[in-house]
Amino acid sequence: MTHLPPSTPLIDRFGRIVNYLRISITDRCDFRCLYCMTEDMTFLPRAQVLTLEEIYTLAKAFAELGVKKIRITGGEPLVRKGALELLQNIGRIDSLSELVITTNGSQLETMAASLQQAGVKRVNISLDTLDADKFKAITRTGDLHRVLRGIQAAKTAGFKRIKINAVVLKDRNHMEVNDLVRFAVDNGIDISFIEEMPLGVVNRHNRADAYYSSDLIKADLARNFDLVASPEKTGGPSNYFTVAGSQSRVGFISPHSENFCSTCNRVRLTVEGRLLLCLGNEHSVDLKQVIRNNPGDMTMLKQTIIDAMAIKPEKHEFNIHEQPVILRYMNMTGG
Repeated sequence: MTHLPPSTPLIDRFGRIVNYLRISITDRCDFRCLYCMTEDMTFLPRAQVLTLEEIYTLAKAFAELGVKKIRITGGEPLVRKGALELLQNIGRIDSLSELVITTNGSQLETMAASLQQAGVKRVNISLDTLDADKFKAITRTGDLHRVLRGIQAAKTAGFKRIKINAVVLKDRNHMEVNDLVRFAVDNGIDISFIEEMPLGVVNRHNRADAYYSSDLIKADLARNFDLVASPEKTGGPSNYFTVAGSQSRVGFISPHSENFCSTCNRVRLTVEGRLLLCLGNEHSVDLKQVIRNNPGDMTMLKQTIIDAMAIKPEKHEFNIHEQPVILRYMNMTGG
């Protein structure tokens, strides 16, 4: 084991400082988005999932090692019983600069105000289309109008930032990118367009045929909007542009067309307690085993996290034209 002083930040072998942790608190979701999971999904038994207390312990350990930003994800994080209490507890960790959440928006209508009061600063909401029928087709189970009401509730709650995340698929929703940006501008919120990531084998969906690059989206938007490059970053992989004449930003997450691995500052904690060092690789460490075999031993837990930085890979190996080598689904990884 390499023993580093407690004040040393998490640094991988490529010199990248890791200060951003994404935590999946459940693999369950009330949607079945076709690019995220198979329709007849089998979810994890409770014993394999981290308890809320274990998640808090891990969040605290990472914060003590210099992590400043924690994003809570799922599945759909807000369907897990006790999610709000967990967020309240993590929000009280003094050294954290930012607690944020990614959600499908289905629970925001009733929970937005409570989330803001719990210390959540920003919320990302998945929204791939403004067409109710297409929304149903992409999510298989979702109700667009409920999500739109959730977005309005989030605006009322007064979060620091609200952002829409849209996965763009050719011939499914690529023709809607202008409408989505117009919706964001009209509502004073941000939007990021995401190239689909090949995680898990999905049925009735050919990823190569559905691929629509960020450059194509930018060209589509240029017909209606003046996008001004912005130096602003939020700690994630988005490259941002400001829509001229508005406060809204348009981001592009481009794992295929514009690799962003050289500046990667994040790791992921899966719902099973695996510390995933890269979204596109299987390099991981079982932190659940560490905390369950050594209850209360924060020194061992933190040393395990420090040592894990040595296996963080240089880059992902996504190939949209091949069956994925990463067989875990996005809901298992943390969206």
